[in-house]
Amino acid sequence: MQQILPVTFPFFALVLCGHLAARWRWLPLGAIPGLNAFVLFFALPCMLYRFAAGTPIVRLLDPAVSAVYLLCALATVALAVAATRRGLPGWNDTAFGALVAAFPNSGFMGVPLVVALLGERAAGPAIVTLIVDLVVTSSVCIGLSRLDHANGLGAGAATRRALVGMLTNPLPWAIALGCLSAATGFQLWLPLARTAEMLGNGASPVALFTIGAVLARPQAPSTAARRVGDVPLVVFCKLVLHPALVWGVGQLALRGGVALDRFSLTVLVLVAALPSASSVPMLAERFGADAARIARIVLVATALSFVSFSAVVALLA
Repeated sequence: MQQILPVTFPFFALVLCGHLAARWRWLPLGAIPGLNAFVLFFALPCMLYRFAAGTPIVRLLDPAVSAVYLLCALATVALAVAATRRGLPGWNDTAFGALVAAFPNSGFMGVPLVVALLGERAAGPAIVTLIVDLVVTSSVCIGLSRLDHANGLGAGAATRRALVGMLTNPLPWAIALGCLSAATGFQLWLPLARTAEMLGNGASPVALFTIGAVLARPQAPSTAARRVGDVPLVVFCKLVLHPALVWGVGQLALRGGVALDRFSLTVLVLVAALPSASSVPMLAERFGADAARIARIVLVATALSFVSFSAVVALLA
């Protein structure tokens, strides 16, 4: 554990710093969208491009890694729906609760954290998980959220809207360009490469600080009727059930002769053990779900993950 904390502690400490800065108004709340824009449109795409371009294309297109992670993400969604459906008024809140249980913070936190722990070889499997969640997990949950709106934006239309929204997200494009560079051997013009490197180096600290600031923003009062214990239940799904599923399915895949190496499985388990993605409350608000409930889940999961994630690292080390 003494060897793990020097790596994991700074990541969670930066989240705490951002949270306190926003809560104590050292950081104006109006500055948070600007920080988000810097990370999303500049720093993080440069970091993901660099990691993808430096990763062999076969690791970025590994079907075993994709299949294991996708199966576990969908299973987590299904189990979260089954566990919370009866205590919620409709599919909208149920679906976004399932999304926050299955979608880890792999972009802002996961890729740099697993690379810091395991080296740049870990970037490939971590990027695969991000693609799966951006393309499939979020689209499935948004589609489920529309099941109560047959006369309005239906499930199919909502899923198409989610896919269109993904096309405007710079992260998949940065990964795709990195994959293209890895496949063709293309190298950026050196001055441009140095510029991208500087931006990418700023992605991790600013992203982590921004996560904390986003979680400190005041939310509208929760209106959805929930069972007592709903938030802890979803947090349990995220921090315990999700990584346990990935580990279990991965072990079965290894015993069944699936071409999945143990290093990649370790990366998948670590990504699954991350707290919920900080973007889900904003997505829930956009689709009219109970964003305050989702924000509480993300906040609790992020706080508890300092201990739970370090424990998973210690078990896998």
